[in-house]
Amino acid sequence: MSERDEFDMLRSRPAPKPRNEAREKALEAALRSYDEKFSPAAQGTAGELRLTDRARKLWRGLMNRKLVATPAVAGLMILPLAGYAAWQFMDEDMFGLRTETLVQGEPVRPGEPAAEQEAGRGVLLNSEPAAADQLREAARPAPAAPTGMAAPRLQRGPLGGQSKMVAPSLAPAPSMDMPLPQVESRDRFATFDTNPVRAALENPVSTFSIDVDTASYAFVRRSLKEGFLPQADTVRVEEFINYFPYDWQGPASAEEPFKANVTVMPSPWNTGTKLLHIGIKGYDVPATARPAANLVFLIDTSGSMNAPDKLPLLKSAFRMLVNGMAGNDTISIVTYAGSAGTVLEPTKASEKQKIFDALERLEAGGSTAGAAGIAEAYRLAEKSFVAGGVNRVMLATDGDFNVGQTSDDALERMVEEKREKGVFLSVFGFGRGNYNDRMMQVLAQNGNGTAAYIDTLAEAEKTLVQEATATLFPIAKDVKIQVEFNPDKVAEYRLIGYETRALNREDFNNDRVDAGEIGSGHTVTAIYEITPKGSPAQQIDDLRYGDARVNNPGGIAGADEYAFVKIRYKQPDADTSKLITTPVTAANEIGAFGDASNDVRFSVAVAGFGQKLRKTDQLAGFGYDRITEIATAARDADPYGYRAEFLSLVRLASALDGGR
Repeated sequence: MSERDEFDMLRSRPAPKPRNEAREKALEAALRSYDEKFSPAAQGTAGELRLTDRARKLWRGLMNRKLVATPAVAGLMILPLAGYAAWQFMDEDMFGLRTETLVQGEPVRPGEPAAEQEAGRGVLLNSEPAAADQLREAARPAPAAPTGMAAPRLQRGPLGGQSKMVAPSLAPAPSMDMPLPQVESRDRFATFDTNPVRAALENPVSTFSIDVDTASYAFVRRSLKEGFLPQADTVRVEEFINYFPYDWQGPASAEEPFKANVTVMPSPWNTGTKLLHIGIKGYDVPATARPAANLVFLIDTSGSMNAPDKLPLLKSAFRMLVNGMAGNDTISIVTYAGSAGTVLEPTKASEKQKIFDALERLEAGGSTAGAAGIAEAYRLAEKSFVAGGVNRVMLATDGDFNVGQTSDDALERMVEEKREKGVFLSVFGFGRGNYNDRMMQVLAQNGNGTAAYIDTLAEAEKTLVQEATATLFPIAKDVKIQVEFNPDKVAEYRLIGYETRALNREDFNNDRVDAGEIGSGHTVTAIYEITPKGSPAQQIDDLRYGDARVNNPGGIAGADEYAFVKIRYKQPDADTSKLITTPVTAANEIGAFGDASNDVRFSVAVAGFGQKLRKTDQLAGFGYDRITEIATAARDADPYGYRAEFLSLVRLASALDGGR
C-alpha cells in the first residue's frame, strides 16, 4: 500500500464524535480559571514556570479523564492541585512527565499497577494522537499536525547499569497542551555488535550460516510506519536483504541444490572499496514432485494474544496457508494458555472446513505454558510422521513464554532433539509489546526453520502463500558459507550483516555444527565490502615487521583471485555434507556500479538502508537520498509492490532521521 493510499484510508475514517457541549464549556471555563490564577506571567523564577507547566499538564489530564466536570468543582481543586504538583516536582517520573523509559522488560513507572502497564505496552502513553498519526496527519490539508518529530534514541547508562530509551519529542518544543509522548517496550531482542573491518592478511577466512529469516525487516517496517526509528538491535541487515525475491540464476537440476552467482563492483558508499556480492538460488522443486507435508500449528492463545494484530490476524494467516495445501497433507492444531491442549487431531487438508472451524473457535485468555505446548505439538507431529516428507511444527506467538519451562537453553535442547528425529520448527511472530524475538530466533535456528514476523494480511500472504514452498519444503539443511580472501588482492573486508549467524572457522567442516536451511526456489544473498590491496581506503596499517602469513606450501600465492567461496550443505535427509566451490576472479568483476543487474543494485540499496538504520560508520556520508536513487533506478518488475513499499520506508526513515 502506498503512502497516498494510507493517507486516503485515514481521511475516509469517520470523524470522532464531538464531546458533550455543556461539558466542553465547563472544562474550558475551568481551564481559564486555572490560567488566571497560575499564568506564566504571574510566575517569577524558571523553576516556578516549570512547576506551572507541570501542574497545567496534570490539570488537563484530570479534565480529559472526566475527573473534573464543573467549574465549581474545578475551583475547589485548583489550590490543592498546585500544592500536589509542587510536591511531585521532586519526582519527575510521576504522571509520565519524564521522557525516559526503561527497556528490556523494566516497568516505565515503578509502582504502576501491572494491568495499566500491560495496557500501555508498545504504545505512546498519553491521550494525544500517536506518533504515527501525527506523521500521517501532516499530509492532510488541514489541520496540520505538529512536525519535526525526533527519533527515539538509546541512551546508555553507567557501567553495569541499564540502557534507557529516550522517547521521541515534537520539535521545536512541546506545547503545554500536549504531554510529551512516551514509549514503553517489553520487546526483547538479542544485542550484537556490527561486523568490524578485518585485515585479510591476519584473518583471511570468514564463515557464517545461511539465513533466510525476514522477521527483522517486517518488525522494523512496523516501527517506521508507527513513526519511530528502530533500535539498532532490531535491525539485522541480512534479513533486510533477504526479504526480497531476486532472480538469481538457479541450478540446472536437483543434483546440485543451489548455485552461487558472484559479482564484484565498485561500492556506491565508499570511494576506493568494492562490493563482493554473492547471490544463491535454490532448486525449485516442481509442484508434482513435492513431498507430502505433516504440519502442526502450535498457536499461542494466552491473554497477551488478545489484540487485533495477534490472534485474529493469526487465524486469517493460517487460513491462507491451509488454502494452499495439497489435499493429502496433514494439519493438526495445538494451543497453549495455562496448559497445552489439542484442538484438532491430525486431519487431511482436504477437510478445510473442519480445520477452519477449529481455528475459528480459538480465543485468547490465561497465562502462557509455551514449553508444554511445544511438547504436545511434537507428540502430534511424531504421531503423523511422514517418512521422506515434510514434518514441521509451526509456532505462532508473540513470544511471551512466562509459565513452565522458560529457559532458552531448555527449549533449545528440546528443539534440537526433535530436529535430529526429522521434525523441524518454524516460528511466526505477531504483535508487539511482548514480542520475544530473542527466544524466537533461538527456537527457529535450532529447529532448522525460519523466523518471520507477520504484522499485516499482506505479510501473511507473502510468507504463507507466495513463499510457502520455500518456507515449508527444504532442499538443503545445515548450509554454511566460508569465504577465503587472497591477501595479495584484498587488504581488508567486512561482512555486511550475519552477525548472529557467525561460525568459527573450524565449524565449517564439522557436520555436527548446525546451520541454516534453504527451501525450494529460495534465494539467499550475502555482501562483503572489500578494500583492494594498495587502495587509499585501507583502514588497517600494514604490519611493520613483515608478512605474518604462515608458510603454506599448498597455497596459491599470487593467484588472480579476489577470494574463494565455499558452500557446504546436507541433503534434507542426510547426515554427511557436500561441498560446492566458486573462485572469485576478474571475470566476476564489472567496472561501474551502474552496470550491475537491477537485482544486484536493489539488494545493495537495501543493504545500505539496513546499515544506515544501524548507524554503521562506513555509511556515515551516505544519505537516504542516494539509497532512494539507487533503489528507484533498480526497482524493475515489482508485481507485489515490495520494492515500492521499501522506497516508502526509506522516505519515512529519512523524515524521522532529519534527512541525514
